Amino acid sequence: METNLLIAIANLVKNPITNLVSHYRSSNRINNMGDALEFYIKDLFCNSLEVNDLEKKNEIYSKYFSYIGNQNNPPDIIIKQGDAIEVKKIESLRSGIALNSSYPKDKLYSDSPMITTACRNCEDWREKDLVYVIGVSNDNKLKALWLVYGNCYSASKEVYERVRDKISNGVNELQDVEFSETNELGRVNKVDPLGITYLRIRGMWGIENPIKVFNYVVPTEQNPELFVNAILLKDKYLSFPEKDRKNLENLVGDNFSIKDIKIKSPNNPAKLLEAKLLSFRK
Repeated sequence: METNLLIAIANLVKNPITNLVSHYRSSNRINNMGDALEFYIKDLFCNSLEVNDLEKKNEIYSKYFSYIGNQNNPPDIIIKQGDAIEVKKIESLRSGIALNSSYPKDKLYSDSPMITTACRNCEDWREKDLVYVIGVSNDNKLKALWLVYGNCYSASKEVYERVRDKISNGVNELQDVEFSETNELGRVNKVDPLGITYLRIRGMWGIENPIKVFNYVVPTEQNPELFVNAILLKDKYLSFPEKDRKNLENLVGDNFSIKDIKIKSPNNPAKLLEAKLLSFRK
C-alpha cells in the first residue's frame, strides 16, 4: 500500500477535525492531545479516519508503515518505501519546537546514532526525506498544523555536527577534570571531594516555529478555527504520482490553495528555492 503527503492533505481537506481528543477518546481511550494528534496524522496518511476499532487501525497502519516509533525512538513514522515523519505538539502559535537531544534534520539517515536498530532495519534504505508535522493545540483542540519537509526547514547535518563537536571537544579539553565516554556532549566525574557527584552535559536542541520561519511567504492568519500549511520543494511535489497531484488540485477552492513560492535555502539564505505552499482554512 502506498501513501504520501498529498494523500494526507487531501484527506484532511475532506475531513478536518479540530476536537481530536473527543474524536479518539470514545473508541480508542485516548485522553491526551499528543496521542490524539499522532493518531490523526497516521489516519490521514492511511485513509483510516472512519475506522474506530484499534485492532483494525493497527492492521491498516502495518500495511502503510514500515516503522512506528515515539519521542524516545525517532522518527514517529516511516512510510513504506517513502518518507519519514516526526510529529511535534506545542500549545502556542509562537512557541519554539523542542527537539531535545536531536539536532534538526534535513533528511533521515540510516547511519544516524539517534535511531534504533529496528528503525535502521525496517526496510532497505540509506536516507529518507523527513516531514516535520507540528500541531498547535489549545484546550484539547487543534488550532494549527504545519507539515514542513526537513530540507525546507533545516540545514545539512554538517552544520549542526560541527557546532556540537566544537562544544564537546572544548569541554573535554578542560584540565583537572575527569571525564568519561558518553553519547552526550560530556560527562564530568568526581566533581566533589568524595568523588560521588557527576555532571552530565547535554545538548538540548530547538528550532523556531514555522510560523516565524516562513512569515515572508505565509500570510498572517485571521483567526480561523483551524489553519494548515504544508511546505515542500517543487521537485518533491512533482515527484509524487500524477493521480495524487490531480486529486489534490481538484480540491482547490475557497478554503484550500496550492501556490508556487520561493523560500530561503536553509544552507544559504541568499539562494531561493522553488517550493509549493499548500494551505487550508476552516
